[in-house]
Amino acid sequence: MIATLEGRLVAKGDNYVIVDVSGVGFKVYVPSSLLDGLGPTGQETSLYTHMHVRENEIALYGCSSPDELSLFELLLRVSGIGPKVALNIVSIMSTDALREAIARGDAALLTRIPGVGKKTAERVMLDLKDKLGVGLEFVSYPALTHADAEVISALTSLGYSIAEAQAAVRSLPPEDLPLEERVRLALQYFAAQ
Repeated sequence: MIATLEGRLVAKGDNYVIVDVSGVGFKVYVPSSLLDGLGPTGQETSLYTHMHVRENEIALYGCSSPDELSLFELLLRVSGIGPKVALNIVSIMSTDALREAIARGDAALLTRIPGVGKKTAERVMLDLKDKLGVGLEFVSYPALTHADAEVISALTSLGYSIAEAQAAVRSLPPEDLPLEERVRLALQYFAAQ
């Protein structure tokens, strides 16, 4: 099993990188968040990998940290989630963001991820509740309102991740403001970062 790769970044694709390790090029599927953070080709890179073996395919999936890889592998254990959907989830949500969604019982947040339907989202929440350590020590935030969900939807359509959008929504004042004003304030939050 291939657990890590260290080598020169040779190429980038839409959802993969090719890493040259001592003259052998490995194609590794990676989360979009990692793909965006990698430097230009020719630089050295290091990935934590999961080798996924199927009847007709062997594929490598890479993550930037052991924590991210652990989340990816936990998601693979959920019935109905394959490596591509797990990669979509890891691309959009950190372990803490997923833990927060599970603590709040927010399956609707997971359904915004490509490939995750209502039943799959509920299964993820049920299967991972104990495995992600959702408990009393976790700081829970109030449930999202319909207005908050609209702001998150607007921000994710602008290219922000769900976790970033949630952080921006938590920074908004509790007053009842029009949607346009809430989105404007959320964008100001990003500008101040």
